[in-house]
Amino acid sequence: MSRPEEIAPPEYFYNEEEANKYTTNSRIIEIQAKMSQRAIELLNLPEPGCLVLDLGCGSGLSGEELTECGHFWIGLDISKAMLDVASERGVEGDIILSDLGDGFTFLPGTFDGAISISALQWLCNAEKADHNPYKRLAKLFESLYSALGRGRRAVFQFYPAHPQQIEMITQAAVKCGFLADLIIDFPNSTKAKKYYLVLYSGAHQNYKQFQPLDGDDQVKFSKRDKTHKKSKKMHKHSREWILEKKAKQRKQGKEVRHDSKYTGRKRKDKF
Repeated sequence: MSRPEEIAPPEYFYNEEEANKYTTNSRIIEIQAKMSQRAIELLNLPEPGCLVLDLGCGSGLSGEELTECGHFWIGLDISKAMLDVASERGVEGDIILSDLGDGFTFLPGTFDGAISISALQWLCNAEKADHNPYKRLAKLFESLYSALGRGRRAVFQFYPAHPQQIEMITQAAVKCGFLADLIIDFPNSTKAKKYYLVLYSGAHQNYKQFQPLDGDDQVKFSKRDKTHKKSKKMHKHSREWILEKKAKQRKQGKEVRHDSKYTGRKRKDKF
């Protein structure tokens, strides 16, 4: 099945018909609400009344969650049809027609945070002959770094097509000055798995360490080290590796031998 961003650019894919369908689908509304709530949680805003930038705001579903939390917001989106639906629905945020790949201009330090739900992957495809995905991502992150207050965060929920996309996106962000964490919720579920790229603009203010849902390890990135660092890998057949494997098998309801001090112990060679 083709991914939407591979079918057509967002301004054409989300025409009037698709925009209305997207905003009236109860399942989409529920999923968008949960992802928006998670993104707002990861923003770790100090108090209600913050000004948040919603990148790829669409018809305002994510903006409504910001309003529910007592925040003010400005939304940018390239689809006029989506913004028309947002206007018809009477969302409380200010909405602007804008191509994120061209960047944007706000006074430095305008926003207390930024969120983006299901929009970032659209920039990874070349829509025109002169479009360079990396340059468009860099333009977005340059603009965002300037618009955020120092020490503030931006949270992008997105659907990467492959690991190389994650690397390209993250490298573009850290080159513009951000520190970055990648949080993967429900990593063992095909349908529920969600990727959140958390960007830090300067020093961490009110820092709170968030754990991914379902206990997966975070993948961390640094602007000083553009290669990502994963948690220490266990050697196959080591004691730690065997204990973890047995724990997973127990969760699956399988019968597993009792752990002892001999578990994972290397046997002497036989002659």
